[in-house]
Amino acid sequence: MNRALFPLNSVVLPGGRLPLRLFERRYMDMLTHSLRAREPFVLVLLEQGGSDTRADVAFHPIGCEVSVVDFSPLENGFLGITVEGLSKVSVARNWRETDGLNRGDVVVLPEEPRTPTPLRHEDLSELLAALCRHPSVAELDLSIDYDDARQVGWRLTELLPMVTEQRQSLVEMDDPLERLEILSRLVEDME
Repeated sequence: MNRALFPLNSVVLPGGRLPLRLFERRYMDMLTHSLRAREPFVLVLLEQGGSDTRADVAFHPIGCEVSVVDFSPLENGFLGITVEGLSKVSVARNWRETDGLNRGDVVVLPEEPRTPTPLRHEDLSELLAALCRHPSVAELDLSIDYDDARQVGWRLTELLPMVTEQRQSLVEMDDPLERLEILSRLVEDME
């Protein structure tokens, strides 16, 4: 299926929410189309040092289809929106429209298996709960099942500070337990 692509320096995964500020005409038009047609668009992570203003924009091919769950005008003339992740996708082919908007043919990836969060990763669930109490995260009103290894791993992938390549590697994984193992090591390294 054909979707608008929104390359960013952030990621969102299924069930996650991300606030965005839109001001460029191409993205305002993308939003208008998405809302009218009730069609999701795809967030993809820019490659390290990349910029979506370049004609040869470089982004990672695995991203997430998103839908708009909230929007409001901001005092600086920008439009604030909040998107929610629907499903992981792979961009099979992409191109740039004359207005500068990136589009692509995307394939929805198989849903990761729901897996209980192992007791040995209880500390990751606790860390996530602490992060969710921060006002900027709390206002996203996330609904998280801490007993679901997918959700714990997805939310930590979105929220923890890490380099682009690490984050994308976690996005591309399809094994929730392997993701938690890597996140556990990353958290240990941060301490």
